[in-house]
Amino acid sequence: MISTHTTIAGLLAAALVVATPARASEDYPIKTITMIVPFAAGGPTDTVARLVAAAMGTDLKQTVIVENVGGAGGTLGAGRAARAAPDGYTLFMHHIGQATAPALYRKLPYDPVADFEPIGLVTDVPMTLVGKSDFPAKDVKELLAYVKANKDKVTLANAGIGAASHLCGMLFMSAIETELTTVPYKGTGPAMNDLLGGQVDLMCDQTTNTTSQIRAGKIKAYGVTTRTPVASLPNLPTLDSAGLPGFEITVWHGLYAPKGTPKPVIDRLVQSLHVALNDATVKQRFADLGTEPVAADRATPEALRSYLKAEIDKWGVVIKKAGVYAD
Repeated sequence: MISTHTTIAGLLAAALVVATPARASEDYPIKTITMIVPFAAGGPTDTVARLVAAAMGTDLKQTVIVENVGGAGGTLGAGRAARAAPDGYTLFMHHIGQATAPALYRKLPYDPVADFEPIGLVTDVPMTLVGKSDFPAKDVKELLAYVKANKDKVTLANAGIGAASHLCGMLFMSAIETELTTVPYKGTGPAMNDLLGGQVDLMCDQTTNTTSQIRAGKIKAYGVTTRTPVASLPNLPTLDSAGLPGFEITVWHGLYAPKGTPKPVIDRLVQSLHVALNDATVKQRFADLGTEPVAADRATPEALRSYLKAEIDKWGVVIKKAGVYAD
């Protein structure tokens, strides 16, 4: 016969097991949070992540540190984030590459949809086509002529297969029907360093990484990849109007947690993301970098989930048509 004492003890133990995760979610966060960025420090996604991490940390009353895990076009960092404990203490900031990876990589070690809990979209960033300071062409018209005449000598930097700079570069070469020598890096931070040093000729990169260099006159800027000019670079024409009709690409960023992260934790993180995107410093720094926070209705799990799936479908067609793959 089982004693009443044993039965009560067992029920209490079971209740504690059930209550502990709920209590942990209730108390969240109680320690430092890590936000993984799948590119080298100093690049555009890193810049966005650090601004958001600082503001979220203030709201959550815990430090949110950024860990850079570069390589393989962002897939190394994404894989690490997907394998992290689903407890809310590992977050993941990625851009459009989260949607292009399934078409680019034959053996992707994670599923961009199934292995993550979306938190929300963060920002849409325009891109710029830029060159080293002494590149001969002074505008888009001269650039197109020079590139076509010297295609075997011109180098085009990117942050690795699947990175936004790689996608933009592919669209540029497709638009001008000219293949250039591409030079991949582990992030646009080191790529920008080599562009500044004159080791590479051209790069297509986000305004978050190029605006300050353009304003300082350290690199040449040929145009922005949006249909309308960017407020932070008012004198820079759109590529669409300057000789590349229809050329348009923006880079969206999203925030994720590993699959299985408790809903109360996700809800708290969504709330904190909204606080960060409304932070005056974040808004001003985003504006300085040529972008702005997304509207509140896009900074939600539902909006990011839906947008990610649509972007996977869209870019899958583009990439397969181009015949670009990575192992």
